Amino acid sequence: MIWLSGKELARERRKVLRQKLELLPQPLCLAVILVGNNPASEIYVTAKERAAKKAGLHSRVLRLPEDTSANALTLLIDGLNQNPGVHGVLLQLPLPPHLDMARHLQEIDPQKDVDGFHPVNVGKMTLGLPALTPCTPLGIMHLIRHYQIPLEGKNVAVVGKSNIVGRPMAQLLMHAGATVTICHSLTAHLPEHLRNADIIISAAGSPDLIGPECLGRPVYLIDVGINRLADGAVCGDMQTQNLATHPHCLGLTPVPGGVGPMTIQVLLENPLYAGSGSRIDQTLPLHP
Repeated sequence: MIWLSGKELARERRKVLRQKLELLPQPLCLAVILVGNNPASEIYVTAKERAAKKAGLHSRVLRLPEDTSANALTLLIDGLNQNPGVHGVLLQLPLPPHLDMARHLQEIDPQKDVDGFHPVNVGKMTLGLPALTPCTPLGIMHLIRHYQIPLEGKNVAVVGKSNIVGRPMAQLLMHAGATVTICHSLTAHLPEHLRNADIIISAAGSPDLIGPECLGRPVYLIDVGINRLADGAVCGDMQTQNLATHPHCLGLTPVPGGVGPMTIQVLLENPLYAGSGSRIDQTLPLHP
């Protein structure tokens, strides 16, 4: 069994990113919009800001009060779209309840949509065209290729069907030649669906959901879940201790230190793709 460390790969890719950024005629700017006082969002934004600084990317955080109106947020996004000095725009989620997430995500210029959530980018990705791609699924694809995990003709089970991870993850895997099964919270008899998988990717947000009973053959396990327990401890969707010693476990991502660092790394790379037209291994091979 090997640990699939996203932390180490992100560090390697950040060196390459820094070198590419140094060659540009002007610094690239990532604008992050944070509405309200969500503690988790504040932690995420601070981590992204710190990572951007290490990579040599200028990060501009725009903090708005909880009661910001929809029209005020629209005007801010439009201003960032029109500003040539801003190369990427990120709207930190979740938004306060009175704001429409779908509306405001669609207001971001697709060319600056570093999260890859705009319908234009989603459509291009689905068709296998070059596009800004959601950060977590693309980060997982980089992780899979780095560890030379084969995808062509392999059975991959994706647990979770969100627009942020599950759905785009399935699209990228199919483009790479995998046979994909999508499971979710309404899937009956989940272990039965997983036992035939060569790779299991879980983004269900359910602590310890995947255990030894889900393994029926040699398998790589990629845990996207980040769940905080009542005692403050953090765990993923997989029973890490039980699975790490299982004879069928070929590789496992740690939590933390697995998928998370790659998500942030792709977020830092996407402004380079958006702002300069260059790319760091942005597209992936397509298969009929």
